[in-house]
Amino acid sequence: MDSNHGWPEPIIRVQSLSESGTETIPTRYIKPPSDRPSIEASSYTLSIPVIDLSAMSKEEMASVVSAACREWGFFQVVNHGVRPELVRHGQEIWRGFFHLPMEEKQRYANSPTTYEGYGSRLGVEKGASLDWGDYYFLHVLPSCLKSHEKWPALPPDLRDITDEYSRELLNLCGRVMEAMSIGLGLDPTRLQESFGGTEVGACLRVNYYPKCPQPELTLGLSSHSDPGGMTVLLVDNHVRGLQVRKGSDWVTVEPIRDAFILNVGDQIQSLFPFCQVLSNAIYKSVEHRVMVNAANERLSMAFFYNPKADLPLSPIRELITPDRPALYKPMSFNEYRLCIRQRGPRGKSQVESLKTSQ
Repeated sequence: MDSNHGWPEPIIRVQSLSESGTETIPTRYIKPPSDRPSIEASSYTLSIPVIDLSAMSKEEMASVVSAACREWGFFQVVNHGVRPELVRHGQEIWRGFFHLPMEEKQRYANSPTTYEGYGSRLGVEKGASLDWGDYYFLHVLPSCLKSHEKWPALPPDLRDITDEYSRELLNLCGRVMEAMSIGLGLDPTRLQESFGGTEVGACLRVNYYPKCPQPELTLGLSSHSDPGGMTVLLVDNHVRGLQVRKGSDWVTVEPIRDAFILNVGDQIQSLFPFCQVLSNAIYKSVEHRVMVNAANERLSMAFFYNPKADLPLSPIRELITPDRPALYKPMSFNEYRLCIRQRGPRGKSQVESLKTSQ
């Protein structure tokens, strides 16, 4: 049996490096100077939009969500309908998993074939730069891919809590997809239909960023845009880390207790034919990255809402006109995801490679 589980090199758990007491990080984790986080970037004062979903009509929600998607591609939602107790329990129980003995976590070591399970790297290129973080990846939908046996058995309530949490986020994603669709002047169900209707995919990646002795030299997750449709992110309430690109600047997101951060993924961007000069009317996936911390560990939960995996995606026909030709060639999410899994996070280069020549 392959002791590396299909990875090109032996896997080193970042948590083990952190807990070893080392004062310097291995060379593989050191980013080029241009990619390193800076004090100036982390103190930048702009803020992503915050949307209160309580007592808001569908039309009002569509207006504010559409504006946030066009201007930022990122926004936070509060009073979203998911119980705060469930949100906090989910964070606590997954933090408990990462605090289990290493031999218990290693039972779920993943492979690059599906990424499902306990992992410490993205991308399979030998000798590639590595990020300062471990994670656990699991499938929620379709049901044929979901397997509780591949989810951690400990802590004892983890599977049940993760199931309930996932159901609530699926409902939230459905509401936001409807708002995005209405905001473009389309039928409320149009965007959902483009994703495959009830045959969408969903998965969860829980990210664990251990303390880092040299956080100024590395990243917890390198700059990237999310490959799927939409991401619902639950971040640590007390430790900042997420940064969003705005023009040439990096904006550090201030966490709000029990809020979710939503962002547009590459698959939604590829559905819209607008060219760059009409960016006031486009839903764009946006580059983001994660900083690490010398004093504190950090945990986040990224819920990915994706199109039906084998459905070829192309720009929505109602939005194509002679003045707004299709920018992106059809490709299924499976095909696109394979590229990401081979190369790892690389800014916006993946979605830009789908553009047709004009």
